[in-house]
Amino acid sequence: MTLVQSARPAAPQPSGRRSAGMGPAQWTNLDGRVTLRTLILIRWIAVVGQLATVGFVQLALGFPLPLGPVLAAVGASVLLNIVAMAQRGGRLRLADRDAALYLGYDMLQLTLLLYLTGGLANPFAILLLAPMTVAAAILSRYCVVILTGLNLICLTVLALWHFPLPWPEPMPAVAPLYAFGIWLSLSVSAGFISGYVFRVAEEARRFAEALSATQVALAREQRLSSLGALAAAAAHELGSPLGTIAVVAKELSRDLPPDSPYGEDVSLLQSQVMRCREILADLARKPEADGGDPFERIPLTALLDAAGTPHRLGHIQFVIEKTAPPDGEEPVFRRSPEIIHGIGNYIQNAHQFADRRVTVTATWDARTVTVAVMDDGPGFPAQVLARVGEPYISTRGERAGHMGLGIFIAQTLLEKTGAMVAYGNNRGGGARVVVRWDRGMLKPED
Repeated sequence: MTLVQSARPAAPQPSGRRSAGMGPAQWTNLDGRVTLRTLILIRWIAVVGQLATVGFVQLALGFPLPLGPVLAAVGASVLLNIVAMAQRGGRLRLADRDAALYLGYDMLQLTLLLYLTGGLANPFAILLLAPMTVAAAILSRYCVVILTGLNLICLTVLALWHFPLPWPEPMPAVAPLYAFGIWLSLSVSAGFISGYVFRVAEEARRFAEALSATQVALAREQRLSSLGALAAAAAHELGSPLGTIAVVAKELSRDLPPDSPYGEDVSLLQSQVMRCREILADLARKPEADGGDPFERIPLTALLDAAGTPHRLGHIQFVIEKTAPPDGEEPVFRRSPEIIHGIGNYIQNAHQFADRRVTVTATWDARTVTVAVMDDGPGFPAQVLARVGEPYISTRGERAGHMGLGIFIAQTLLEKTGAMVAYGNNRGGGARVVVRWDRGMLKPED
């Protein structure tokens, strides 16, 4: 058993999904995670805050400011916002490169304002962390690294070169050690916040994509299951008119004289009616061959056989075993798409990594129902065993290329039915996945 994606196509990856690390040549192929309108709104808030601060310091407190350059820096943001709003009203979704450029500008503009007003001694220096935090939440790893590096450069420049802090009288010189402490604290905060926010945001995006793939897989299973019921209903409804046609054709054949030119046509009509009835009979029997329609209750072992049938490989032995108390009646389940797809994923994964044999054991008693899917392959590596069930993680052994999405989908679907899933390795080698239901929690129709 391994973390692999089921052969049934769970869901295509979004065309613009970000990879962990990518160069600037790939920027334009990414889908935007932020709209231009959002960045324009954030910048308007920053402009209002900057103007309010400048007005309060200059007019209310009477502190001297290099007013011309400060207002020029704020005016540049106003001009950029006006130009940006002309682009489809700001509704454009930005690619990583464009969003990174906008946030990089915000960082440089704030750096210029701080340079003119005291550098890192300005209490508002902490706002340099804001554009970088936004970037870590929405951009790729490459962009986040670039903007974090730019942030560190800006902090270093402000620590070494800046205009004096506006004050009613000359401030005493700041001790070099204290100034170094301010620079170090902001630099460490920049690295920590960017890494932490990016990790949390990336994990949230991965789980959102995996859950979306789960919903697509479940919808597909439900459609496939409903096709069997639809075929049975169609066979039942068409049986009556075909029977009427057969009776009329038989009457025509009996009434026509032996030398009638229509005798051959009537015989052909009778043969085609019989062919149609055979086809409809096959359609009506197909749901039974697949384990029943979606609302039919079947024994557990039959359900396991139906789940594993599409995934068997000819060179791998597939065995279903059952263990039960002498007086224990085999549990009956509804043939739900969640169970069929979930168990089927585990069985398919076992076949892909088994050497010779895949074993599915069904065990039940008065309190629990347990299904174990085992193979004789390499088993789960120790480094990923604790993370089995998470999407997009590396797999066991040397058989790379699997992301763990199949197992995540299977576990999510089975937990929806009330099951608990555990992963481990057999003592003799090979992986083991155990699915357990509490019989007291199962619904009567399950």
